[in-house]
Amino acid sequence: VQLVESGGGVVQAGGSLRPSCAASGRIFTTYTMAWFRHAPGKERVFVAAISWSGDDLRYSDSVKGRFTIFRDNAKNTVYLQMINLKPTDTAVYYCAGDSEPFQRGSILGRLRDFGSWGQGTQVTASS
Repeated sequence: VQLVESGGGVVQAGGSLRPSCAASGRIFTTYTMAWFRHAPGKERVFVAAISWSGDDLRYSDSVKGRFTIFRDNAKNTVYLQMINLKPTDTAVYYCAGDSEPFQRGSILGRLRDFGSWGQGTQVTASS
């Protein structure tokens, strides 16, 4: 499967962005999708996940209430709506797809569950 992110950018603190991730190569609707981020000097960490059905959403505590993950299965695309961005949100954001279909455990955002990754998109919130 191929995952291609777009929609990152540079905004001032308090601004908004909506990166997207277009998937191809497999049945998108059967896989949990997630976003991770990787800031300089830090490990790649979980941001948000959405189940294949779209009815289970999970967020890291640092973005809860500010970020929303959603998917459009007709377009094979998953989005991450980001509002009230903070400088601490600055990172490369990666879209990830579950390695296996119909898995429930991957909604917890464990790196090892995700076998497909995009190339990343830079998000910068300046103070």
